[in-house]
Amino acid sequence: MVVSEKTIEKQTVFEGHVVTVRKDVAQLETGEKVSRELVIHPGGVCVVPLTDDNKVIMVRQFRYAFMEPLLEIPAGKLEKGEDHRSAGLRELSEETGASCERFDYLGVCYPSVAYLTEKIHMYLARGLKYGSSHPDEGEFLDVEYIPLDEAVKMVTDGSIPDAKTQIAILKTKMILDKGE
Repeated sequence: MVVSEKTIEKQTVFEGHVVTVRKDVAQLETGEKVSRELVIHPGGVCVVPLTDDNKVIMVRQFRYAFMEPLLEIPAGKLEKGEDHRSAGLRELSEETGASCERFDYLGVCYPSVAYLTEKIHMYLARGLKYGSSHPDEGEFLDVEYIPLDEAVKMVTDGSIPDAKTQIAILKTKMILDKGE
C-alpha cells in the first residue's frame, strides 16, 4: 500500500552556494506527524562521451567528500533555470573539450532518495569532435580514455563507485549491445 505524506511545516536550517538544508514536518495519512530532513539541490547532468572506437572519455578528480580522486564521466550542477540538455553539452565541452553530432538522453537518476532532492540527467554523446577543455576555475581534472568494456568491468568490480557514472556506463553498454 502506497502512503503519501503532506508537508505541513518547512524550516531552512542552512543555505549555501550549492545546497539548502531543510527540516520539515510532514503528516502521514494516519494523521501522525513526522520529521523529515532534506538537502535541496538544483540538480545535475552527466555525459558518457563515447569515441568512435568505443572508448569513454572520463575525468579523474579529487572529491573532497571522500578525500580521494575518483574516476567519473563528465558532469556538473545545473545553474538556476538551466536546461539539462544545454548543461550537458556545456559540461562535455568544459571538461573534455569535445562537442558531438549525436546527444541521446539516457534518463534521470535520483542518487539518494531518502533525503536528497537532486536529480541527475544522463546523456550519451557520440560523433565526437575534439577541441581544448576549459574546466571551471578551481576545477582540476585529468582526462582518461577508457574502453567501454573496461569501464563496465570497473563498475562491476567496484573500481568506479560513483553512482551516476555506474548507471550511465551500464545504460550505454546495454544500448550498444542492442545495436542502437
